[in-house]
Amino acid sequence: MTKKVLIIEDDKFLRELLGKKLSSLGYNVVLAVDGEEGLEKIKSEKPNIVLLDLILPGINGFEVLEKSKKDPTINEIPIIILSNLGQSEDIERGLKLGAKDFLVKAHFTPQEIVNKLQAVLN
Repeated sequence: MTKKVLIIEDDKFLRELLGKKLSSLGYNVVLAVDGEEGLEKIKSEKPNIVLLDLILPGINGFEVLEKSKKDPTINEIPIIILSNLGQSEDIERGLKLGAKDFLVKAHFTPQEIVNKLQAVLN
């Protein structure tokens, strides 16, 4: 069965780069550009995993994470935070809210992000 990945990322370049990379590996990729759309797509698409940016237009990534973890219909879906926020309090907050992992964008190549995603899925 094809795994479905939801990428919630407002940066068009990164969103498309990760989307193409994951699609080329056989993943079914769903994209969202802001927090509201991301939350709606978690509910409607029921992805196997979510890559979530924190700094988003509308509701931010922390709110998306918090709302999805409080919703019993989607709270089992693993979420990996992918952000430029690398402060330890941001990382701590993200993990406390239920993220499976916290990746600082500047520290990871697209392939490393894919590897992390595959590790969480397996």
